[in-house]
Amino acid sequence: MRLLPEEALHDLAIGAAILGTGGGGNPYVGRLLAQQAIRRHGPVEVVAVDEVPDNALAAFLAMMGAPTVMIEKIPRGDELEQAFHMLQDRLGRPISHVLPAEIGGINSMLPIAAAASLRLPLVDGDGMGRAFPEIQMCTPTVFGISATPMALADDKGNTAVIETVENNWTERLARSITVDFGCTALIALYSMSGPQVRTSLIPGTLTLAEELGRIARQRDGIEGVLERLRGFRLFEGKVADVERRTLGGFARGQARIEGLDADVGSTLTLRFQNEHLIAVRDDTVVATVPDLIIVLDADTGEPITTEELRYGFRVAVIAAPCDERWRTGAGLELVGPRYFGYDVEYVPIEERADASRTVA
Repeated sequence: MRLLPEEALHDLAIGAAILGTGGGGNPYVGRLLAQQAIRRHGPVEVVAVDEVPDNALAAFLAMMGAPTVMIEKIPRGDELEQAFHMLQDRLGRPISHVLPAEIGGINSMLPIAAAASLRLPLVDGDGMGRAFPEIQMCTPTVFGISATPMALADDKGNTAVIETVENNWTERLARSITVDFGCTALIALYSMSGPQVRTSLIPGTLTLAEELGRIARQRDGIEGVLERLRGFRLFEGKVADVERRTLGGFARGQARIEGLDADVGSTLTLRFQNEHLIAVRDDTVVATVPDLIIVLDADTGEPITTEELRYGFRVAVIAAPCDERWRTGAGLELVGPRYFGYDVEYVPIEERADASRTVA
């Protein structure tokens, strides 16, 4: 167990945005909400995954929707607590631990704010090890854990509690409600026992995010991030064009990056659905989900989310291995490139990088 003070939030937000692969919502907004909650209620108690007791009842707390909308549609402040209490009432017993659903952007910060306000411990782990755009895309689904009952709340006071037959239906119905809410909702879901938390969550990701944030601030931040994540440099260039639209509760689009320095004469295309899904250099696929595709400012090393990407930005694009659970048959069925409509076999980034070096 350790205490998470306000001073740690800056690094944690930067690191979570790195792991968020372009998605997860704006980390700056989330950091402000977490700061406000900690100033009001004190530091958050953070416990390791293996410290969660058997008799615990834990749940994911998060924001659902399109990151592009989140920039202007700031949460009112109490929606997440409202969703929490609605889920707790439906379960009929107190929720004892707060879980981050993903380690990306605002969704790494909101659970901190909620844990501070609710005076509950926050678990150092999450259900993705990165960010993914859909509710069923988390490791508890791989282990057969139901997403429902699920509670949703919006900034106008609308609420809903849903029960579904399986987690794909949870995504489908919750997405429809979220669109009607104005493309964002605060949600509570995936209630779990202590053994389920210990079995299904990816451990230590809050600590990793905080470490990455510190590394990114250093002079050779990009190289440090690459080393820590065992990653690979894909491309460096200037953003030439970004196509982005909000559709069906997601930010969808692509960015085209023209090469500079060693990559001059080549073009990298990134396609995203909230998060970066596939990177294509000229006509060759160089990285795909579930591996992490990360865009960093080439000068500062700080992460750039998909909603912030703009023409003229000079960027470094890197890729890093995902958690091994995503490389199983069950994991790839949930989050592999074919799920997102790309007729591409998943090849681990290490193998793609080795093949690229061999060709060169």
